[in-house]
Amino acid sequence: MSGFPSLAELRAGNKRLLARVLTRLETHAQESDTALFLDNACTGAVGHVLGLTGPPGVGKSSLTDALIKAFRSEGKRVAVLAVDPSSAITGGALLGDRTRLKTDPSDDAVFVRSMAARSRLGGLSDQSVAAISVLRAVCDLVIVETVGIGQSEGDLKQVADTVLLCIQPGSGDSLQFMKAGIMELPDLVAVTKSDLGAMARRAASDVSGALSLSRQSDTDWTVPVVQVSAQTGAGIPELVAHARSHHAHLSKGDLSERRQLQHVAWFKDMVRTDYGREGLRSASADASGWLVQARDKPFQSFAGFAAGFRRSTN
Repeated sequence: MSGFPSLAELRAGNKRLLARVLTRLETHAQESDTALFLDNACTGAVGHVLGLTGPPGVGKSSLTDALIKAFRSEGKRVAVLAVDPSSAITGGALLGDRTRLKTDPSDDAVFVRSMAARSRLGGLSDQSVAAISVLRAVCDLVIVETVGIGQSEGDLKQVADTVLLCIQPGSGDSLQFMKAGIMELPDLVAVTKSDLGAMARRAASDVSGALSLSRQSDTDWTVPVVQVSAQTGAGIPELVAHARSHHAHLSKGDLSERRQLQHVAWFKDMVRTDYGREGLRSASADASGWLVQARDKPFQSFAGFAAGFRRSTN
């Protein structure tokens, strides 16, 4: 594949090489070599994708810092993809979350990148999805940090193996979440700033109650609620242990099926974004074709569908 290294070379290489590959994914997004490379990455996924979401100010960046340190202490290769709102002027990442992470620039086993949500309000752009597919093929852990303003939580379910919802004590979030479907999404919940004491314990109790009302009765995973403090380190080992347990739980069962369904969701989302409802109807009508192919080859399937759809409408 011209222009792209092999996955083995990426796994053995430094973060400068990885950065160049992610840049090439954006600048050569429409090329057939890019789709082939991305689908190879999809089938070569080895890492655990942990999605962090929650309202602005809840402490996601501080928690991400703590998680990086915890996993690096075990010798794991960690990547962070911080998905920011887009600048209305340049289209680039507006907040630059990676500048708030205290990582060692000389550590090639920690890779951090900010990406703009583009036209997706708080959600994940096609470029973000492509980057995640590569990062999970070369790193042990991929942390996807989003700005939680509604759409991002649903989008995270399309890319993450484990969704971690962050809640801040005393903010009223727990009461809001009781009224919303968001409690159906997380696999883990972290109540941040546990050093606030009684307020943190109250928030944890409220969220546990909301979870008991909203979760499906047929699920065999009980969502843990962990009180954590990124400043003191309290609760971080327990949170890491729960994240690891959830990934092991998936690996025993439906992780492969879950990722194939994610690939189909990626394909549908790319079609809907570029060709609207008519395009999605056309793709879905071919029940034995595009959606089946997308389970293993979402990017090549999209390229093939796009070429055929453009011909049929010209």
